[in-house]
Amino acid sequence: MAALGELAGRPWLGAMPDAQERTRFRIWAPDAQEVLLELAQGGPHRMHRHDDGSFDLILPVAPGARYRYRIDGRDPVPDPASRWQPDGVHGDSVVVDPHAYAWQHTAWHGRPWREAVIYELHVGLCGGYPGTIAQLPRLVELGITAIELMPLGEFPGRRNWGYDGVLPYAPESAYGTPEQLKALIDAAHGHGLMVLLDVVYNHFGPEGNYLHQYAESFFNADAPTPWGPAIDFRQPPVQRYFIDNALMWLHEYRFDGLRLDAVHAIVPNDFLETLRTAIVDSLPDERHVHLVLENEANQASRLADGYTGQWDDDFHNALHVLLTGEDEGYYAGFADDPTAHLARVLAEGFAYQGQADHRGHRRGEPSAHLPPTRFVVFAQNHDQIGNRAKGDRLAALVSPEALRAALALTALTPMIPLFFMGEPWGARQPFLFFTDYAPPLDEAVREGRRREFAHFAAFADEAARASIPDPNQPGTFEASKVDIADSTRGEGAVFAQWFAALLAVRQAHLAPHLDQARALGAQVLAPGAIAARWSLGPRVLHVEFNFGRAAVRAPAASGVLLHAENAQADQETLASNALRVWLRDAAA
Repeated sequence: MAALGELAGRPWLGAMPDAQERTRFRIWAPDAQEVLLELAQGGPHRMHRHDDGSFDLILPVAPGARYRYRIDGRDPVPDPASRWQPDGVHGDSVVVDPHAYAWQHTAWHGRPWREAVIYELHVGLCGGYPGTIAQLPRLVELGITAIELMPLGEFPGRRNWGYDGVLPYAPESAYGTPEQLKALIDAAHGHGLMVLLDVVYNHFGPEGNYLHQYAESFFNADAPTPWGPAIDFRQPPVQRYFIDNALMWLHEYRFDGLRLDAVHAIVPNDFLETLRTAIVDSLPDERHVHLVLENEANQASRLADGYTGQWDDDFHNALHVLLTGEDEGYYAGFADDPTAHLARVLAEGFAYQGQADHRGHRRGEPSAHLPPTRFVVFAQNHDQIGNRAKGDRLAALVSPEALRAALALTALTPMIPLFFMGEPWGARQPFLFFTDYAPPLDEAVREGRRREFAHFAAFADEAARASIPDPNQPGTFEASKVDIADSTRGEGAVFAQWFAALLAVRQAHLAPHLDQARALGAQVLAPGAIAARWSLGPRVLHVEFNFGRAAVRAPAASGVLLHAENAQADQETLASNALRVWLRDAAA
């Protein structure tokens, strides 16, 4: 296999056509004695075995050809590195020309991270790739600078969050064609939007993964995860499989960055550095590419070593407890003193930096030395809404005043803000957990979902659990749709206008100085109330807010008042759900 720095544009596995209408097919099947390539129009063709466990063959086959592999005489299976699965995870794979799309915005090199305001969306709920394209102009009007797509790897059925994908090289066929996905990214670049992709390298879904049949060493049975045996990243071919996948998204599809799901489940974890190095080595100097982690372990060292940022669940969890008083599930780790936890997040990045949580598990590393832009903060995201039994949004849980103050806090710190689909116009539709499995897996998922909530007080009895929406019902998916047209009418338009003004403040006064940002500390004023400060080079940003029930004394800061919620500049108290953001010269 090639050295890591030579990988871009040269995927090791899959079906790769050339200019002479030939295609090289390669699969890694170390447990197999024989692999036959079966074409829908011709075959079978015996493939050549190599010492590294791979099989390959070059045939006069053009893009558009359908094929499968028959391994040791068993039923044919799709290519694990398939670029297109028009009939789903059990159907034929299709040869795709990776260079056929004619890019329109070839001068695009991305945007610096300091400008990122991220909008997380589910492509299926937005109407596929064409439907998502139609939303881009409005998102730009709202002040969004980056869209983040939930995972696209081919999954079973037509409805799924995307985290049950089993063919990570094949963009989900329910959303459109690979060319339409490239058109979405191209159109986004034309609007000045970065496009990030959520990728899942820690597990495969429960249906349609055939790797166990012919590559048992792809998995490590000694390292269990919530999804089964861990993927074995000790194996160089396994590393190459995922490195090539990341390079495909960044080079062939021209994504501007990746968000890596649940990297604490990647074993050994040092693969993250191998992956990051391979990506960085493949990029020209002028490109802005951003690599973001979801990491329950709060490994600040990964951020110090070069990853762009991490989703900061600590921010959300502490904020949610302050806003709602909820203390079950993962909120239990923040219920002891949510104000202190949130103050530490604002001052130092993570709340948990090596301390034991409510289960007695120590997690995290010291993070105060990191710049604020290493942390992606949110009041909601797909997990924090969809992992609720009824998928209820914050807008359905708190008062309008509390919601606005929470979103203003999210938008106006030097951390990088993320907003979930519908949030910029105050959408109240739920975002539910949905799937599209065949029996008997559909029933297992439904009942498993209901058992998951049995230890919550609201779902302690069987009747309450039965009210939890069935993930497999089409109506569960339909109920999760939001209409971006709501941002232009009625209450949604009013909320959207407020939201756009909020982001305009961020881009005018914060974004230009974020490369110089550093925290100056946070002070607890009272339960639920905090004042925090950051240096922005020549200026100091001062944010104070109160999510407690009673008003608190907070002498007005000096400088320019950038934004206020439920507060006046000259008041010496902060009412409940009040927030003020000030900017002053550092020398003042």
